[in-house]
Amino acid sequence: MSILNIGVSGLNAAQAGIATTSHNISNVNTPGYSRQQTVQSTNTPQFSGIGYVGQGVDINTVRRQYDSFLTTQARTAQSASSQLSTQSSMLQNIDNLLADNQMGLTPVMNDFFSAVSTLASNPSDPAARQAMISAGQTLSTRFSSLSGQLSSMRDQTNATISQSVSTINSLTDQIAKLNNSIAAASGNANAPPNDLLDQRDSLLRDLSKEISVSVVPANDGSLSVFMNNGQALVLGGQQTKLQAQADPGDPENTAVGMMVGGQFKPYSDSSIGGGKLGGALAFRQSLDGAANGLGRLAISLGQGFNAQHDVGQDLNGNLGTDFFSVGTPLALTNANNSGNAQIGASISNVGALTTSDYKLGFDGTNYTVTRLSDKTQQVFPSLPQTVDGVTIGVTSGSMAAGDSFIIQPTRSGASSIDTLVTDPARVAAALPVRASIANANTGTGTMNVTGVTPPANANLRQAVSIVFTSPTTFNVVGTGTGNPTGLTYTPGMQISYNGWNATLSGTPANGDTFNVGTNSNASGDNGNANALAGLQLAKLMGGGTASINDAYSQMVGDIGSQTHAAQIGAAAQATVLTNADSAQQGVSGVNLDEEAANLLKYQQAYQAASKVISTANSLFDSILSIMK
Repeated sequence: MSILNIGVSGLNAAQAGIATTSHNISNVNTPGYSRQQTVQSTNTPQFSGIGYVGQGVDINTVRRQYDSFLTTQARTAQSASSQLSTQSSMLQNIDNLLADNQMGLTPVMNDFFSAVSTLASNPSDPAARQAMISAGQTLSTRFSSLSGQLSSMRDQTNATISQSVSTINSLTDQIAKLNNSIAAASGNANAPPNDLLDQRDSLLRDLSKEISVSVVPANDGSLSVFMNNGQALVLGGQQTKLQAQADPGDPENTAVGMMVGGQFKPYSDSSIGGGKLGGALAFRQSLDGAANGLGRLAISLGQGFNAQHDVGQDLNGNLGTDFFSVGTPLALTNANNSGNAQIGASISNVGALTTSDYKLGFDGTNYTVTRLSDKTQQVFPSLPQTVDGVTIGVTSGSMAAGDSFIIQPTRSGASSIDTLVTDPARVAAALPVRASIANANTGTGTMNVTGVTPPANANLRQAVSIVFTSPTTFNVVGTGTGNPTGLTYTPGMQISYNGWNATLSGTPANGDTFNVGTNSNASGDNGNANALAGLQLAKLMGGGTASINDAYSQMVGDIGSQTHAAQIGAAAQATVLTNADSAQQGVSGVNLDEEAANLLKYQQAYQAASKVISTANSLFDSILSIMK
C-alpha cells in the first residue's frame, strides 16, 4: 500500500504541475497575469528496521512569481509616464496656437502697426485712416479668438479632470471589493488567491495611469491605497470617493477634493501628482500663464495706445479718445466665505503687471496677498494696497477670518479688448498744439513741438509764449507754466510745459518770441501718428524693459520651452517605464518555451507515477494469487 500511496502522491503532484502549467499557457496574453508555480516538498518519511523510507511528495501551495519591489517600481514609472505624456500633448496645443505664423498674434500685430505707419506717412488720407481702424479691429478680434481657444482648452482640461476622477472612483471601488474577496479567500483556504491578487495589481496599475498612489499591505491580504497628500482612497474594504466640482475660489476651474461636513473642500493642484489627473492639473498652471500673458499683452497695448491717442488731435480739432476698450482685473469671491466683503482691483501701473493670479486672505487681523505663480507672500495690516501694479481694496462689507479671494489682474484682457474708434475722422493723428514764430523776430531761432506726454495735461492747449530777453536767456509766459524767467538757452535744448515737448534751435535775438497754441487746420499733421507707430518698439512692459513684441516672443518662447521639456521628459519616462516593465515581466511574465518544457516534464512525471501505481497493482495481484 505504501508504494501505491507514493505513486498516487506523485500522480497528484504531476497533475497539479500540468494544471498550473496549462493555466500559465492559457493566460500568456492576459494583462497583469503573474506566472504561477507549484511548490512541492517530500512527505514525512516512515521509520523501518532498515531506516527511514520515503512516503512520496506533497503539494504545499501554488506560488505566484511576484516581486513587490519591481511591481511598485513599474507602477511608479507608469504614473510618471502618464503625467508627462498628458502634459506634453496638452502643452503642444498651446504652442501650436500661439506660435502659428498665420493664426498667432505676431502677423496681425505687425499689420496693425504697419497701418499706423502708413497713416503717419499720409495723415490726411481717409483710406489710410480707415485701414488703421480695420487693422485695429482685426487685432482685437485675434486677441478675442486666441482667448476663446484658450478658454476651450480650459473646458477640455476640466472635462479630462472630471473623467479621470470618475475613473479613479471606479477603480478604487473595485479594489476595495477585491480586498474583501482576497481577505476572505486567504482566511478560508490559508493560501494566496493568486488570480485575485493579479486582478488587484492590474487595477492598481490602471489606477497609477490616473494618479500617483502609495500602497500599504495589511496582515489579512488587503491593501490600503493613499494619494500623495496622504488622503486614503482605499482602507481595506472601504472606499473614499474623490469629488470633481467647480473650484469655490475660481468657478471656471474644476477642482478635485472631498466632501467634508456637506461642504466641498478642494485640494491644491500641487498636492495631487502623477497620472493623467496630475498631468492635467500641472498643464492648467501653464494654461493660466498663457491666458494671463495674452491678457497682459492686450491690456498693455490697449492702455499704451489709448494714452498716446488721447493726447492727439482728430480731424474735427478735438483731442483723441480711447482707441481700444481695455479689460479690468477680476476679483473672485470664494464660495465658502462667511463674510460679506466685496473686493475691487484696479491697474495702477501697467508696466509692473505680471502673468500671475493672486490670492487675498484674511486671518482676522492681517491681510495676506500671495502671488500664486511663485507663492511669494506679502502681509498688510489694512487695505487698499498695491502689489505688482494692481491696487486691491475692499469696496463694501467686511472680511471674516478665513475668507479668501482670487485676484486675476489680466485674465480678461484678451477677451475684453475691442476697437472703439470707427469713424476715420476721429483718428487722432495730429498733435494738439503747434509752435509758431512771431513775425517780428529778427534772429534765426526755431521752435518745433515734438510730441505730447500722456496723460493729457489740463492746460495742454493753453497759449504759451517763449520770449527771449537776450540771445541766451528767455522767459516763459502762459497758464499752467509757472511763468519762469531768466532761463538759460542752449541750441537744440528740449523744453516741456503743460504736457507738450518742444525743441529750441538756432540763434534767437533779443525780443524774439515763439508761441505754442492750438493746432488748427492740422489735417496733414502726423506728429501723434508717429508717436503711435513708435509704440511697437516702446518698452511698455516688464517695468520698462520689454516691448509688446518682446513680451509676446518671450511668452511663446516660454510655452515652447515648457512643451519641449515635457516632450523630452515624456520620452525619457517612457524608456524608464519600458525598462521597469521588462524587469517586472522577467520575474512574473509567462515564457512559452519554459512552459512547454515544464509541460513535457510534468507529462513524463505523470506517466512515471502511473507506472508506479501499475507496478504496485501488479504486486498486490501477485500477493492475492498466493492466497488462492
